[in-house]
This record gives sequence, C-alpha cells and structure tokens, in this order.
Amino acid sequence: MAPPKAQMGGEGPVYRVPPYYYLHVLDQTSNVTRLEIGPITFVRKDNEQVLLGPEKMVTIPPRFYCIVRNPVLRDAEGQVLLDQMGQVRLDHAEEEIRLQQDPFPLYPGEELQLGVTLLKVVPALTALRLRVTRDFHDTESKQQKHAGDELLFEGPGTFVPRKELEVVGEVKAIVVKPNTALKLRATRPTACRNGTMRVAGEEWMERKPGAYLPGVYEEIVATFAASFLTDKKAVHVCATQSFKDRTGKKRSAGEEYLVTSKDMESFIPDVFETVLKNVDITTLSNRQYAILLNPVGADGKPQLGAKKLIKGEVSFFLQPGESLEGGIKDVHVMGDQEGIVLRALEAFSDTSVVPTVERQPGDQWMLKGPMEYIPSVQVEVVARRRAIPLHENEGIYVRNRKTGEVRAVTGQTYMLGEDEELWEKQLPAIVRTLISADRDTAADRGDYVNPNKEKKKKLEKDDEDFDASRVITFQVPHNAAVQIYDYRSKKTRVIFGPDLVMLGPDELFTQLSISGGKPKKGNMIRAIALLLGPDFASDLIVVETSDHARLQLELSYNWHFDVSKAMDNPAEASKLFCVADFVGDLCKAMASRIRGAVSSVTFDDFHRNSAGIIQAAIFGVDPEKGQAKSKLTFSANNLVVTSVDIRAVEPVDQRTRDSLQKSVTQAIEITTQSQEAAARREAERVEQEAKGRLERQRIVDEAEAEKARSDLLTLQAESSAIESTGQAKAEAVARAESAKIEAEAAVQAARLKAEALKIETESELERMQSAREAEIRFTLESNKLEVDKAEKMAKIETDKFNQMVTALGTETIRAMAAGPQDQQIKMLQSLGLKSTLITDGRTPINLLNTANGLLGGMSEVQSPE
Repeated sequence: MAPPKAQMGGEGPVYRVPPYYYLHVLDQTSNVTRLEIGPITFVRKDNEQVLLGPEKMVTIPPRFYCIVRNPVLRDAEGQVLLDQMGQVRLDHAEEEIRLQQDPFPLYPGEELQLGVTLLKVVPALTALRLRVTRDFHDTESKQQKHAGDELLFEGPGTFVPRKELEVVGEVKAIVVKPNTALKLRATRPTACRNGTMRVAGEEWMERKPGAYLPGVYEEIVATFAASFLTDKKAVHVCATQSFKDRTGKKRSAGEEYLVTSKDMESFIPDVFETVLKNVDITTLSNRQYAILLNPVGADGKPQLGAKKLIKGEVSFFLQPGESLEGGIKDVHVMGDQEGIVLRALEAFSDTSVVPTVERQPGDQWMLKGPMEYIPSVQVEVVARRRAIPLHENEGIYVRNRKTGEVRAVTGQTYMLGEDEELWEKQLPAIVRTLISADRDTAADRGDYVNPNKEKKKKLEKDDEDFDASRVITFQVPHNAAVQIYDYRSKKTRVIFGPDLVMLGPDELFTQLSISGGKPKKGNMIRAIALLLGPDFASDLIVVETSDHARLQLELSYNWHFDVSKAMDNPAEASKLFCVADFVGDLCKAMASRIRGAVSSVTFDDFHRNSAGIIQAAIFGVDPEKGQAKSKLTFSANNLVVTSVDIRAVEPVDQRTRDSLQKSVTQAIEITTQSQEAAARREAERVEQEAKGRLERQRIVDEAEAEKARSDLLTLQAESSAIESTGQAKAEAVARAESAKIEAEAAVQAARLKAEALKIETESELERMQSAREAEIRFTLESNKLEVDKAEKMAKIETDKFNQMVTALGTETIRAMAAGPQDQQIKMLQSLGLKSTLITDGRTPINLLNTANGLLGGMSEVQSPE
C-alpha cells in the first residue's frame, strides 16, 4: 500500500495517515520533531513541517531481526523518555537489536541499518566464531565476558545477534575417519573437548573417529593419514623431543627409529614424531650380497665406521643410519677365461684360498675361475679380468706396474696379471691415418692432399675407433717397402711387401714426404710405404736454347728401385730411405741436366733433334757405341731411371711460337696437296667399280620385283575375303563400345553435377554464415560504442556537477540556503521583538493556535506568504 499524499485544505495541507504508518513533524516554533502515528488525519499548521512520511512502520516477521541505530531511551515501564523541550531522548552511537514484535515506528533520530534480516541458522557440525566487542554478563553461561574474548555458537540452532558480539567467521567440523588423526594446537589456555586443560602452544592428537569441531582457541595444524605397515614396508621416524610412544617405549629428542609391522599395523605420527621417509624392505637373492655400513648393534645404536657382509637369500629393513655400500651387488661368477683382481684394505686371514694366506693392507692378488666369489669387508674389488684371445697376427701391449716394463704379447690367449695393465702406444695422428686399411694406397697416390669434408669425418671416426693398446699392424703392399726404427736399440729394419708389420713397444714407422704436382712441389704426399716401381714421374721445366729461345717441356720419367742386393743386405735396404723425397730429387737432377744440354744448341737443332738431345743429356753417351745409355742409376738410394718421354714442347716466347706455327703451316699445305691428288685417283677407280655393280644390281632387282608382284595379287584376294567377314564384326564391336562410352559419360556427368551442386550449396552456406557473423560483430561493436558513449556522457555530467560544487564550496552553498531566514532573524533581534507578524492585508491569517505559542514563551517568525 503506497502512502497517501498530502491534500490541500482550508487551513493547510492535510495528511491522511493510514494504520501502521507514521509521520515525523517538525514544529518550527519550538524546533522539536515529534512522531505522529496513524490512523489519523493530520492537518499541517503553518509553523509545522513534515520531515518524513507518511512512512510504513517497521515489521519484523518471525525468525527475522533488525538493527536500530541511535535508539530511544525508555523507562522501566517501557515508556519513551523526553527531555525538557519535549524532544525524545536518544542513546546516541548505540545499536539496539529488535526481534519479532508488532509493527513499530522509528522515532526522530532513529536509523534502520541493513533492513530486516533473516536470523542466521547454524546447521549441525557447524559453529559461528564470535568475538566480544565490549564487556557484558552472559546470562546463559552466567559468566562475565570481556572485550577481545572469543566464543563459539554451535549448531544446530538459530543465532540471535547481540550488540556486544561480532561474527568473525564460520567453523565447520572435520570428520575424523578411521586410520586418520588431527593435530591440534592451543592458541590460548583452554580446555579441549576431552576436558583436558591445554596451555598456549601445546599440541595434541585427536584420533577418535567422528566429527570434531575445533574449540574457539584451537587450531588444526595438520591432518594425518595412517601409513599401513606390511612385511615389505616400514616407516623411518624421528623424535623431536623426549616422550613415550604408543608402544610404551621411551624416545629421546633427536632419536631416529624404525616402526615396522611387528610394532603396529598402521602408523600415525604422534605430536613429537616426524616421519622422515618410508622404508621398503631390502631383499637379496641367493646370487646377491651387500655390504652394510654403520650396522646397528645389539644395543640398538649404529656402529659408526663398521661394515657388515650380508649374503642372500635374506630380507631386512635398513635401520636409521645404515646404508649399503654400492647398493646390492651380484656374486662374482668367473669362467675358465675370467679372473678378478682384489686388494686388501686391512690385515686379515684369507680363507678363500687353500692354504689360508695372511693378507696385509695394500696387498693385491688375483683369483682365476671357474669359481664364485663374494668379497669380504676387508677386500676391495679392483678390476675384473677376461682373457684376451689373440690371433697370430694380433697382439696387445702389456705394462708391468711394478717394473715399468712394456712388452708386446701376440698370437696367444692372454689374461693380464694382477700387476699388469694394457699400455697405449702413442702415435702421431698422421701415422694413425696412414696405417689404416683404406689410407695406405691413397696416401701413395697423393689423395691425402687436402681431403674433403667426408674424408675428414671418416678420419675422425677412425681416430675414435683406434685402440692404442692393440699391437700396431700394417699390411705392406706388394712391391713396396717400409722402414721401422727402434729408438731403444737405435737400429732400423726394412720390410718388403707383401708382408704384415707388427710394431714393438719401442718401434716407429719412418715417414716419407714426397713432392707432387706439375711442376713439382714439396710435401704434397705423406706415406710410410715406399713403392718400388716401376712407375713414372711427370714434370714441367723451362729451358733456353743458345739463340735465347725459351721452351716449356713436359717430361715423364720411368723409374724403379734396384732391390736385387737389398733383400739380403740390410745396409743396402736402408739406402732406399736415405732420400725422403726421392721424386723431388729425381726431377731436380733431370731438369738440371736437360737445361745444361739445351743451352748449348740452337732452336732449330733442338726442334729437329729434341729426343736425342734430351736422351743424351739424361743418360749420357756410351763412348764405345757412340749412343745414349739405356738407364741412369742414383747411387744414394738405388733409384734407376730407364726412359724419358717428351709429352709436349711449347715455346714460351710469342715470336718463337709464331715462327714455329708458320713452318708447321707450310708443311701441312704440302702434305695436303699430295693427299688430294692421291684421293682423286682413288675416287675415279672407285666410281668405275660402282657403275658395274649398279648395273648388275638393277637386273637382280627387276627379277625380285616380278616375284613380289605375284605375291601381292595373292594377298589382295585373301584380304578382300577377310574384309567382307570382318566388317560386320567390327561394326557390332563399335556399337557396343559406343553404348558403353555413352553410359559411362552419363554417369560421370551426373557425378559432376552432384559435386557442383554440393560446392554451390557449401559456398552459399559459408557466405550466409560469414554474413551472419559480420552482422553480429557489427551489432556488438555498435552496442559497445553506444555503451562507451553513455558512460563517457555520464562521467562528463558527474565531473561537471562535482566541479561546480567544488568551485562554489560547501560553505558558500550553506550560506546561500540559510541567507534570507538568518537575515530576518538578525533584523528582529536587533529591534528587540519577541514575536512579530507581517502581512500585506489581503491574505487571511489563522490565529487559532497563536496563543499557545505566546504562552510557551517561544518566539515564532512567520514569513509572509
């Protein structure tokens, strides 16, 4: 029901106040605000002002409440107290909580906070945490509560608020399931649920299954779930302070112990216990063993520094402080060709051998199979040895650690002793490359010069796979030789191929650095095998004749090494390697002899007799025969040059080249003319012979043509017969093929039409979907712009009003509102008037209640209407 509005009457505005409505009326003469309660018809006087109403009374239904701020004061009978001016007295800054009652009005000054609110229903297993904001006496518990105290309102129930209490939060009970527990801590001295007094900071465990609601001064530290202990699982626990555990044993602070299934089935740590880790059982099979470090003795304490050997088959838990040295180990099983090297860590009697041997610290020995061995705690396993099978062409380098002697063992199966180890022979990288199986011949050909990336990668891989402890072997190619130097005996030996070279520990290969290219350049080819030939070496040299004609000669020398005496004579064999770069030395010597010989002849003589001049210069002239010798031998290394080939002779000077070209051209013309005359005579002879053969062939062809004509007539007759019978068959086959092609074309056309219709439909669907999405995006953007515009306009209006109020100031606005009335009051006070009435003579004046104001001694100022 909406409150009625004021109606204008003959005396003033009339307010019809229905039941359960009220008005706040200000008497401007006495400046007292009073309460008018309906049902009434209220006629406002000229000196009265309705401040509030008609307003509906506050109705509090059952199970609701409200908070009234600045409530009125009442006497013992419940009557409202008034002051000497007739104004109701208020309990300022106080609050009053009112529950279900008849509708009531709010007296002037009273304020309703938060409206009518439903009472809080606290369900079971829940409580409200309350804090006392001021001292009061609790009539239910008959205790005095002090500000700062906290208490719980436990459900089920309905909480009725009090002005002295503040709701801090809600506390829910925690269900303690079987095999779980709660760890609680007291924040203040309090009594727990079991009635035990707890001091601040004390912790305890709650293991009883069911719902547990923490007290007001209790906090839950943690929730623990029980660890189920089995034969294969235990718990490692540490005590934080001295106490008695659940089994009745006294535990000291810092003590670590193990809880197994023998102690209890499930374990929940106590307040003074900390679970460090779960420990699984350690199981050893009959083929395993372990060495236990710091074993726990009979007194339950670990024996620090001690060791204990445990052999399988056994299962056990590692006690706190215990550990396994190297984990679980397998029993050493050794075959016929296997052994194990052992070292004594301390003095003991070794009973593993017969007879018993007294071992001293540092002693080292080896046991050979077949056998099984489990080392004791006084023994350290140094290495496990296996016999190395070696072919007659294989070997290993073995070094004795005591004497330092290094020897090569070849052609037998060998097992290293306890004082022996494999020794790696150090070789230069270039030698490791040259002795590889696929590098020896390549190096002799000169392919080792600037290898590409693929070759470099392969060389790197070969270096990684190279085992330096194996005896270095090299297959000497056929018709080649290798020199080996023993730097201990200071001697050399030469091996001729084909043969297999096996290097001793103190031996190295002699490397060769050979010239290559044209003209020859040094250090182009690296090799360790010297090819004995026969072979050839090519070179480019520049010579100058006596008439200063410079020529470039390309020569090739055939050479070989004379090894007839070197096979049985080591001194002669060593001469092969006296010249490291025999190719370069050969080419230099040949070039020197040729330059000397050519410098003494003219260009024409050399051009006509170049072969003879060069042969005589290189091999020399036999004085008896007057001819060039057949070979040239270098005594330093027994290198023999057997022949020389002049591949090309080119002038270096341009004028010489032009003269030579002119003479060559004339010789070619003469030769060409003689060849043309001979060819002409031969052509005439061939022409006559061809005419005779042609006539004979024509006669033979005519006979063959007549025979072919008769065969043609026969074939035409047969073809006409076949044509008459095959035409019908061909037409039938053609009609069938035509019908088949038409049917396939129809099927293909229908399929293409269906695919075209599908594409058109999908395209139209995508177009419509894109259009809808574009329309939706457009609508969203438009709405967003409208909202942004409205927000910005509202903000502009708000900022405008705030800036206007800020510019005027609160004091200015207050002065503008109260200016006319204050001016009138000050004017009357200056005239000494207690009351006055000013009228224009035309407006009627109601003087019915004027006397009441005069008798009360209250001054009233009526402003002209």
